[in-house]
Amino acid sequence: METVQEAKAVVLQYFKAFETAPINGAAAVLKSFTGSGYGLRGVHPFNELQGPQAVASALWDPLRRALTGLQRRQDIFMAAPNRLADGIWVTSMGKFMGLFDREWLGIPPTGKIALLPYCEFHRVAGGKIAESAFFCDIISVMVQAGLAPLPDQTGAAIINPGPQTQDGLLLDAQDAGQSQRTLDLIMRMCDDLVEKDGFQSPNASLANTWHDDMLWWGPAGIGATYTISRYQLQHQEPFRAGLENIEFNGHVLEHAEGCYGGWFGWPNLILNQGQGFMGLPASDRRTEMRVVDMYRREGDKLAENWIFIDLLHYLKLLGVDVLTRTTGISEGSN
Repeated sequence: METVQEAKAVVLQYFKAFETAPINGAAAVLKSFTGSGYGLRGVHPFNELQGPQAVASALWDPLRRALTGLQRRQDIFMAAPNRLADGIWVTSMGKFMGLFDREWLGIPPTGKIALLPYCEFHRVAGGKIAESAFFCDIISVMVQAGLAPLPDQTGAAIINPGPQTQDGLLLDAQDAGQSQRTLDLIMRMCDDLVEKDGFQSPNASLANTWHDDMLWWGPAGIGATYTISRYQLQHQEPFRAGLENIEFNGHVLEHAEGCYGGWFGWPNLILNQGQGFMGLPASDRRTEMRVVDMYRREGDKLAENWIFIDLLHYLKLLGVDVLTRTTGISEGSN
């Protein structure tokens, strides 16, 4: 099996080939870097795609045509074994940037710079990318285009920055002890959240694993917040007040390297809309959240958290097709 550094090298070579490929060349690049049986989990409307051609046709070709001069601008790059299963996963988080010159998913172009926040995961095996997961904030692009797809959010509506310390690109090997400290802290925080407090997390519990001046970088539709007290006021209280019967479904990946780590699930949570969340009405329909959490540890506590939630999928299960409602173009579901 590859070392962590070898897995990083495979993905970095893939990124370079992807960025220098012709506009419709994503399929050829994927075929070169992926193994047999390759598939991708993506946010709605991409969902689950099988094979390089399907991934290129649904995801990469339309995005590269829409955002002229597409650049990958990474904020975090790391790799580590999966705590839950065999295999090394490489994580890249940041923004795709380009000139928004053609429509994308029915979102009208602006002719201006657009930023697509993303987090993607690649499992490397046998020198090839065996599977991928791709999360991105489509609602953020809709807002940048002047659309109003959702009610006012409870947190700040901003393009979330990278780490305060600007040290998230872990190109070199990291200390194994520091990596384990990060993973242990993240999992202890998760246990507190899920098992002890049922997603309530009063101040005393959060303070066990978070700095008081924590930064919580939420997705468009929810927003960002700062400090434990404002996080609870601007996200956690609305989350708990508006949702019911929350069932933790586990994760696909949990890993950490250096002071960075995180997870994704498919889905992480199964729940009911309850009395209403994100300004939307109550519903007794069962729905689910596919969530990414990436963390930065500082000392013995967590300092920053970046979150991606597939809100389009969550809302579609409630009967609200945000893409169709906002753009007038129907997107198929896999």
